[in-house]
Amino acid sequence: MKVSDQTLQQVERTISKVADKFPANHEASILTDIHLRANQETGELVAFDDDDNEITRAVIEQWIQNTDETFYNDITTVIRKCIERKKKLVEGMSILKPYSFVLEDDEKENVAELYLVDDDTVIIDPDLMEGLDKDLNEFLEKLLKD
Repeated sequence: MKVSDQTLQQVERTISKVADKFPANHEASILTDIHLRANQETGELVAFDDDDNEITRAVIEQWIQNTDETFYNDITTVIRKCIERKKKLVEGMSILKPYSFVLEDDEKENVAELYLVDDDTVIIDPDLMEGLDKDLNEFLEKLLKD
């Protein structure tokens, strides 16, 4: 799926609205995850807290009636990119660390862990790690030959 600028803006706006609910200058709340639920039929992206209370919602027009089998894989990359763009805002949220952004389907099934906010841990986008196994195996073979 080719992602439009409008889609990126809509997703970023949703992330900003989540962050607005937890401003950095407030006392940290005890919340462990932000659940983002995407619906292929309606195009909705809804954010929930751990108690299933809605934080915010948006309709991502490009996602409406999207029947691609790779929909969730495609939007995982898009949402990660948007969170990365809003990294400073996301990491400054008044939530006790560690906390995560998690992508779920419309049936509340976990699809992907999008972003982990913690002082000591970083989740690397799997796209950046593509081919790492092969590179490491080649390196190890070369090392063992020497």
